Amino acid sequence: MTRAIWRGGISFGLVYVPVQIYPATTTRHTSFSLLDKHSIDPIGYRQINKRTGKEVARENIVRGFEYEKGKYVVLDDDEIRAANPESTQTVDILAFVDASEISFLYLDTPYYLVPERRGEKTYALLRDALSSTGRIGIASVVLHSKQHLAALVAAGGMLALDTLRWSDEVRPLDGLRLPDERASKTGVTARELDMAKKLIDDMTTAWNPDDYHDTFHDKILALVDRKIREGKTREVGTIEASAAPSTRQTAEIVDLSELLRRSLGRRNAKGGESAGDETGPAELSSPRSKRRATSSVRRSSQRTTSPRSRRA
Repeated sequence: MTRAIWRGGISFGLVYVPVQIYPATTTRHTSFSLLDKHSIDPIGYRQINKRTGKEVARENIVRGFEYEKGKYVVLDDDEIRAANPESTQTVDILAFVDASEISFLYLDTPYYLVPERRGEKTYALLRDALSSTGRIGIASVVLHSKQHLAALVAAGGMLALDTLRWSDEVRPLDGLRLPDERASKTGVTARELDMAKKLIDDMTTAWNPDDYHDTFHDKILALVDRKIREGKTREVGTIEASAAPSTRQTAEIVDLSELLRRSLGRRNAKGGESAGDETGPAELSSPRSKRRATSSVRRSSQRTTSPRSRRA
């Protein structure tokens, strides 16, 4: 486990829980360095004036806030530091809300909260109280000299802090083309909705994050490893693209009901029933069977989705 990035406490009412904050995630980028093709020398970053194309010395670079297009207010480092929020080393809980009220759109970065010595009892009290009530603490906290809104949650046997986006950081839905929430306006029938629910139920499985992988990252690492073993550490190579999945004309599926029926039929066939049986999906208890069926449904969806609908 990495070292704690912050030591302080959680404050709500007159209760104070001394805690340490640890990063809960690790960032993994499939990054590539820019190189000179001929010498394989790294290509460095240069500070260039975007208008003149000339390099600017570091001492001649200042910070500016663009208040209108092309118009700036210059701020010096002392002015910026004075505006920074005071680091109080406290997760100050402002309110409690029902867990279901927090949209996934607002979730940002998670952190682990670990109790300091002699703080175990109050830590456990807050954790158990949140867990039993189904509530989340909405808090203010300063991390890395930046003020954050955050959600304090009970996550199994521990407390976690998830920074939240501010309300103006989540774009409004204005201007987005969305189907009407009334079924009578979308043309969705009760039968189609029932089949969709059955398909969702049949594809439902326990969440296991280890079942999912960044395949692009894995393939790049495998390619790099192979080139190293072959002594091809300076050659410029290409990655062979995977064979594109076969496609069919979209006219083959006449409507949404037919697509749902075929999706359920495919799952019935994998469960040992005939594809033409419309009595409902077979019970699939095996996660492997569910994953195979998920791939079938995805392929079916790809065959019946036009480029225009994918862009919508």
